[in-house]
Amino acid sequence: MTTFLREKGFEVGKDHVRTLLRKMGLVAVFPKPNLSKPHPENRIYPYLLRDLEIIRPNQVWCADITYIRLAHGFTYLVAILDWYSRYVLSWRLSNSLEADFCVEALQEAIENYGSPDVFNTDQGTQFTSQEFIGVLTSNNISISMDGRGRCLDNIFVERLWHSVKYENVYLKGYQTIPEARAGLSEYFNFYNKERYHQSLDNKTPWQVFCQEPVECQIGRFSTVEAFHLN
Repeated sequence: MTTFLREKGFEVGKDHVRTLLRKMGLVAVFPKPNLSKPHPENRIYPYLLRDLEIIRPNQVWCADITYIRLAHGFTYLVAILDWYSRYVLSWRLSNSLEADFCVEALQEAIENYGSPDVFNTDQGTQFTSQEFIGVLTSNNISISMDGRGRCLDNIFVERLWHSVKYENVYLKGYQTIPEARAGLSEYFNFYNKERYHQSLDNKTPWQVFCQEPVECQIGRFSTVEAFHLN
């Protein structure tokens, strides 16, 4: 904006332009970096993964939310991920940050793959809501939450977002939610079953997930694996 105004003949500096924009209430139209804000009345659980050796699928799952920019506005994406394999168990898109789409993704993952020992998230209201916590406790899943400001506590899902955006979203430039849903469905299938990862000994997430082929059937399974940023 400073450059634009200067080209129009106005002698103005960045600080003054920033002040004027703030006074007029003009801000960029996109979600702020912190999408998951804690609710003051919801219980916060301790972080259980420090020094924990992750040795098998279905030992630890995690979840996180990011946003996908559309032609007009944006949509929110949640994914449920297995820590050992980085396999994407389930995901959902939503045009709001209500807890419903996170609960639906969690229920789908449990229905299809069984229950993990531990489930880790940040302290966002979606993950501390009674609905989300209720699904975890009813399935006897231990609850772990990142410390405030500790993005590395959930580093694997952060790497997933990097892959999703740079390998798919930024290249596709989705216009609508249905278009994004179709494109992401194709990408996650590729990511899980065709994309090889160096950290997984050049295997796909699905191959790591299916350490026990007899049990590895779509619709029922209690282990998980797949994903790494090369």
